[in-house]
Amino acid sequence: MSVVERWFGADFTQLHPLLQSLHRKGGKLHGLVDLQLGRGLAGIIGARLATRLGIPAELARVAFQVDIHDTDNALHWNRCFADNATLYSSFQPSGNWPNGYWLESTGSLKLALAVDVHQGGWYWRPLKAWLHGVRIPLWLLPRTEAYKRIEEGLYHFYVGFSLPLLGKRLSYSGTLQLDNPAPAR
Repeated sequence: MSVVERWFGADFTQLHPLLQSLHRKGGKLHGLVDLQLGRGLAGIIGARLATRLGIPAELARVAFQVDIHDTDNALHWNRCFADNATLYSSFQPSGNWPNGYWLESTGSLKLALAVDVHQGGWYWRPLKAWLHGVRIPLWLLPRTEAYKRIEEGLYHFYVGFSLPLLGKRLSYSGTLQLDNPAPAR
């Protein structure tokens, strides 16, 4: 049983069957993603964030792939934009759905993220944040919206960051196809 199945328990079936399969077996998804930067100061800040994440901010659409797999105690997402450097994230479960959360570690940033399920889709909701191990209030970070869901049999996702008063900093989204599925665990 995968770490995601254990975390959701009997409610794992609330996820769309294709998301269930991805989180049972793991897999690599690929496709094109649309990149959008905000305007003005938010766009300048968004371009800097994109560069730090390995996202080529000068392009509006790039090739993207993500390898999603789990170990006994963590979920891993390894993202690559335009064959650039890979952005590694690990997610450790805490508690169980619906009251538990995942602790995402990406570089020096850690986020505690709850999961909401809507029409079979997985929607992240930030709860807490740490930078270099120091707890910081969420209002100091960009607002984050992130989800994955199935649309017309394909994996659709969105990740967006915005700043109060300034608006959108950066977003990337796309519809991805599954490479050859991994064998069942």
